[in-house]
This record gives sequence, structure tokens and C-alpha cells, in this order.
Amino acid sequence: MKSFSESYKEAGVDVTAGYKAVELMKAHVAKTMTSGVLSGIGGFGGLFELDLTGISKPVLVSGTDGVGTKLKIAFLMDKHDTVGIDCVAMCVNDVICCGAKPLFFLDYVAIGKNVPEKVANIVSGVAEGCVQAGCALVGGETAEMPGFYPPDEYDLAGFAVGVVDKDKILKPETQKAGDIVIAIKSSGVHSNGFSLVRKVFSVNESTLSTRFDDLGATLGEVLLTPTKIYVKAILNLLSKVNVKSISHITGGGFYENIPRSLPDGLSACIERKSVQVLPIFDLIMRTGHIPERDMFNTFNMGVGMCVVVDKNDADKALEAIKSADEEAYVMGELVAGDEGVIIK
Repeated sequence: MKSFSESYKEAGVDVTAGYKAVELMKAHVAKTMTSGVLSGIGGFGGLFELDLTGISKPVLVSGTDGVGTKLKIAFLMDKHDTVGIDCVAMCVNDVICCGAKPLFFLDYVAIGKNVPEKVANIVSGVAEGCVQAGCALVGGETAEMPGFYPPDEYDLAGFAVGVVDKDKILKPETQKAGDIVIAIKSSGVHSNGFSLVRKVFSVNESTLSTRFDDLGATLGEVLLTPTKIYVKAILNLLSKVNVKSISHITGGGFYENIPRSLPDGLSACIERKSVQVLPIFDLIMRTGHIPERDMFNTFNMGVGMCVVVDKNDADKALEAIKSADEEAYVMGELVAGDEGVIIK
């Protein structure tokens, strides 16, 4: 007998909608399958067999995050197939900061009303993010929560697990004054600072449909641009260069994130004129009359990842990143001091 409860449906939860959503998302999930996956979706746990070839001391690395209030933009635009990329990106970009290769991902969708096609659309983005990261989507959870979330809204979060050889974990303590700070370009606002963004633009359907010449698109299109996933570029870089540290520039911008990968006694001196700020950040700053320091303390400002290498490896590192189809450039160096970040 198939699972069905009329009483539960009358309370707002239709379990059959959940079954349909799973069926619709299976094609998207199938695209993410890698050789380590031992189970399909629908079980109580996702099974993954570790291939430890070439790894003498395996260390598992995990990361978890959500999409945040960027989801409000998706709700207003009724576009749900890209926020899943953001969700994956926020997790796997953290995992690779210690040199780990992401293996698998699980998502969690909490929604006011389970519309199977909408849930499958959300998961299609998650699957695309996993494909870009080279990891498998081995499971997840969809929770229909009437009365907790409005019918048209949802929250999206997830976590990733990766592996790294213990001897190859990045060693920030090897950094020294004179090491070079390399910026890898972001695709836009990514998934942080949207509470401020929404306040600045008084975001609604009208403002999101406004086209700005310096953006070359509508505000909504630019804001909903998915977070860039740097896994393949970083893995390529790690295979060719001795990378000392990596910082994922998320909430808190430069001032919070770069110091997380620095040892005591060292600061990152960033040349302001070298930072290739994207037009969307100039627009946010002008429109909201936001001090530049607050901008660098909230947004990525066009820099999604920072990589520190010895100055003798800088050119080789830039070449490795660019050969993986990412844009990168030198934006500063490490100096003695405990300021954390100096922008001048």
C-alpha cells in the first residue's frame, strides 16, 4: 500500500507531492554520479566508497552553508534553478581552502508548500553545482512546513565532504613577508551581503527589472548570478604550485576572511588600485552612500578567492589558474604586522 494520509494533507502536508518531487529530481541527480557512489537517492543515508589511491593519510574535510537572503531575489523573480549552485558553491569553496577535493554533497530544502516541479527546479541547480565541483549529490531532504514558511517561500542549505592527504593540507604557518596575494575574480555579489543589498535598492519586482547601462543587464539578473565554483581551478593550481594559503571571500569581505588564513605577525597589504571591482559593487556603494571600507568589510568586491604563494611562484600560479578558465591577478603581498588586512 502506498503511503498517503488524508489527515496530514488537510493539515497542509501532501506526502505524495514529496514522492513526485523525488521522481522529478532523479534525472538531475543522475548527472552528478561519480565512481564512489554506492546508493541512489531515497534511502536513509547516502553511501560513498572512498578511493584512497595516492592518499597515504586521508583526512575528511566538511563544510556547510546556505544561500541566505539572496533567496528573496529568487522569490521575487520566480527563478529557482540557480540558487542551488550558490548553495553548493558556498560549501565546496570552503572545503578547498585547506586543499581538499570535494567528494559528495547533500542538500536540505524547507518549503512552505511542496510544488514538485519547483522543488525539482531548485535541485537542478544543486546538481549543476555538483557537476561544476566534480562531486556527487548523494542525498538530501525536502521538508514541507506549512505555517512555518509562506507557501511561496523556502530555505536552502547543504553540506559537502571532501578528502585531503594529511601531508598535503595547506600550511599557512609557512607564509612570510613578501609572499604574493593573488585574487581570483568573482562572478558578482555571490551569496553574501544581500540584507544590505536589499536595503540599498529597496528591492521589489520593479527595482529588480530595472536595467542599468553600467551593468549591461537588469538588476535582478546581475544579483541572481550564481556564486562561482573554484574547485577545478584550485585543484589544478595545487597540482602545479606550492600554495601556502587560500581564503574564500564570503560574508565579512576582505577584512574578515583573509586574516583567517594568516598566522600571527603577518598582514595582507592590498593595493586598492589593483583590485578589479565589478560594476555592481560601484552601483551598490553609490546608491547606498556606503563608505568604501564598509564595502570591503561586507562584499567580495569582485574577488571570490585569495591565494598566497611565494613571489617566485606567482607567474606559474597565475598561469595555472587561467588555464582552468578563471581570471586572476596579483593584488598585494604579505607584510609584517598584526593589522590583518591593509588596503592602500
